[in-house]
Amino acid sequence: MKRVILLVLVFCLSLPALWAQKNYEIDIRSQDNSIKTGHLDLGGSNPRGDSISVNNRYIELNQKPFFPIVGEFHFSRYPNQYWEESILKMKAAGLNVIATYVFWNMHEREKGVFDWAGDLNLRRFIELCEKHDVYVIVRIGPFCHGEIRNGGLPDWLYGQNFDVRSNDPEYLFYVDRLYQNIGKQLQGMLFKDGGKIIGIQLENEFQHSAASWGLHYPGSPREYTSARRDKEITQAGVGTGIDNRFASYGKNHMNTLKRLAKEAGLDVPIYNATGWGNASIVENGSIPVMAAYTYPTWTNCVPSNFYLFKDIHKNPDYSPVSYSPEDYPSISAELGSGIMITNSRRPEVPYESHVPLIVRILGSGSNGIGYYMFHGGSTPQIDNVFYSEEVGGLPKINYDFQAPIGEFGQVRPSYAYLKTLHLFLHSYGEKLAPMVTILPETNRQIEKENTEILRYAVRAKNNSGFVFMHNYQDHIENSDLTDLSVSIKTANATIRIPAEGGFTMKEDESIIMPFNLVLGGANISYATVQPLTSFENKGNEYHVFFTVDGIKPEIVFSKLDNKIEMTGCKRSKGSSGDKITSDSEIFSFSFKKADGKTVNFLIVPRDMANQAWLFDNQLLFTDATVTDNLGTFNIFSTNETNVALSFYPVVIEIPNVSGAKIAKMKPIAENMSSYNFEFNEVKPAIEIMRSDDRHATVQVDKESLSGLNDVFLKVNYIGDRSMAFIDGKLVADHFYYGLPWEIGLRKFGFDLKPGNLQFFFHPLQKDAEYMIDLDQEKLFGDGTQKRILNVGDIEVLPEYKANMTINQ
Repeated sequence: MKRVILLVLVFCLSLPALWAQKNYEIDIRSQDNSIKTGHLDLGGSNPRGDSISVNNRYIELNQKPFFPIVGEFHFSRYPNQYWEESILKMKAAGLNVIATYVFWNMHEREKGVFDWAGDLNLRRFIELCEKHDVYVIVRIGPFCHGEIRNGGLPDWLYGQNFDVRSNDPEYLFYVDRLYQNIGKQLQGMLFKDGGKIIGIQLENEFQHSAASWGLHYPGSPREYTSARRDKEITQAGVGTGIDNRFASYGKNHMNTLKRLAKEAGLDVPIYNATGWGNASIVENGSIPVMAAYTYPTWTNCVPSNFYLFKDIHKNPDYSPVSYSPEDYPSISAELGSGIMITNSRRPEVPYESHVPLIVRILGSGSNGIGYYMFHGGSTPQIDNVFYSEEVGGLPKINYDFQAPIGEFGQVRPSYAYLKTLHLFLHSYGEKLAPMVTILPETNRQIEKENTEILRYAVRAKNNSGFVFMHNYQDHIENSDLTDLSVSIKTANATIRIPAEGGFTMKEDESIIMPFNLVLGGANISYATVQPLTSFENKGNEYHVFFTVDGIKPEIVFSKLDNKIEMTGCKRSKGSSGDKITSDSEIFSFSFKKADGKTVNFLIVPRDMANQAWLFDNQLLFTDATVTDNLGTFNIFSTNETNVALSFYPVVIEIPNVSGAKIAKMKPIAENMSSYNFEFNEVKPAIEIMRSDDRHATVQVDKESLSGLNDVFLKVNYIGDRSMAFIDGKLVADHFYYGLPWEIGLRKFGFDLKPGNLQFFFHPLQKDAEYMIDLDQEKLFGDGTQKRILNVGDIEVLPEYKANMTINQ
């Protein structure tokens, strides 16, 4: 009897743990992996025999799935002498396509006179992309938006006796002339010619959105750059669709634009059209690209739907749409990797929000991701005209967009976070593209405000795939989810992750877990670590994963007969297979294949994965920014004279370095080489003088900047806005949104003279509309003050650069 009582007591004591643990189940046995081909008027080939085609699920390059990773960068918003450096930074981030707008009003400021010089030299920009093997999508308008004056339409179109963005013959005459001139600039640079331009975007948000006309009188209602016919369906920003009784007219207009583009020589394998919110596309002749802005300036501060998994191939975001979604691949063009700041709205986009957004987009079925913006810039002033959409409340110059690469080329934390996903897609995108999205039953229970149920989805083909999960929701405080596990029912077996126990999904975290993934000839039944990258070096395989805080790392092989060499980990056998678990933060193991080649696995923490840079067959780990300029590596470091670089696998010889001293260090892990780079410290002779609380004068001795790549001023202030002048001319501005203003000085070059750079600050207003996005209690305290201005330190941050080559 005592034994029975003891057993009952043990069982009762274990009940809370059983109740607390949540096992999520998903059945992936029913899949529709069918692919529809031949129905889209897209695709093409080049003289080298390369080909691009498009089916209803993904793009193919040379008959293999191609996963585009697209970053927006506006060449006309950045100094042309630094384009190449920025293109290399974008490529190093893992992007394989750059998208850029051609703003009509900058190039044809005077009717019939086109300007393609200097920062407007489209051809030169494309040549640099081609030099560094980066594909390009050119967004040729005629209407663009991009928070540009008139959305890119020339001023001289305003008030004409025809509607813009219409099929009026006179409007189309001017559009045709624009396209013909763009065609001349891009001659010989298209994919069909052997060039890197694979795509053209026609129009933007046609029959959905518009920009404000710049010719505006203060106090009068804003006028929008849409045809009178489309006035009732025109929105101020990206949103859900409105029923369009002129849809057939819109399709006809988009077909006309494609015809004009091709007649101008702009014949490419891929044509895009923004497809969200019932916008018109070229039916069966373009890819309808999508968007997701989680911190927009045109709606209220409310939680978005963009962190809820769904099958976006069947049910796109911003539905309803004007097309049949399952006839086209789901590809995004405007995932908000930041947002513009306006006079009335100042949302800060948290860096930690980006990765969960992309994990959700990928898990929901996207087969291409595009960021708007990936690289910020400065909207130019040309002929004494500011080309920003000032009427819409934009700064006159600043178009930083809180992007991963900022207005002055500075690299932000979001760059590193997103790079881990891009490396994953480079290695696994070909496998991922044919996989379909499968949602669990619990997905139906999740609303935006419900953060207590695990958010996850599976993409699978047959019995293998990836589990995508995250624990993030915008505009809501998130909390840890504990004691979780996921069971995947396949045709052959049920895979429980992990096989024993559970894991914690910490707030703001995310992970992609593989199951039935074959690497090096061995099947990984499941892994609780995220794949980072795979590559070959001297015939050997290298597979790198990273751990996520709260999830105990384990890699379980279905069967592994090979002898394993292990460092920092151990091997055990169980019912689920051969399990590798860690003894240290960084661990590795390897085994030999039958052909004698070695298969290497390296597992690192997420923080270290954020420091990873892959160049062909060599992985680097460093906090510095690294780019590859045709075999010469550029190492950038801001405000740090000592940086460590670790190479995986080992490099035999010490790299050749100029611009810094290099010294060998103790390797941070086995099969790595580690070095310290020491830059010669430069202390810029920059003096900040304050005459009162609203003004600051910057004294710069340009000679003292010699040897630096750039110098950033970090302006710590609390106020409404700040402005920078050189000799009385406005050269930069900033609307306060909670973070310091960073301004790079090299852009201004020879214009900088002692005492001629001045800052002017404006106080924050307690009753201003933008306070909806700021912490009023923290800023204004008891509320007795109606306005505040607090200008703190202006920090001087030198940026160093060194060049390095590796002898293999």
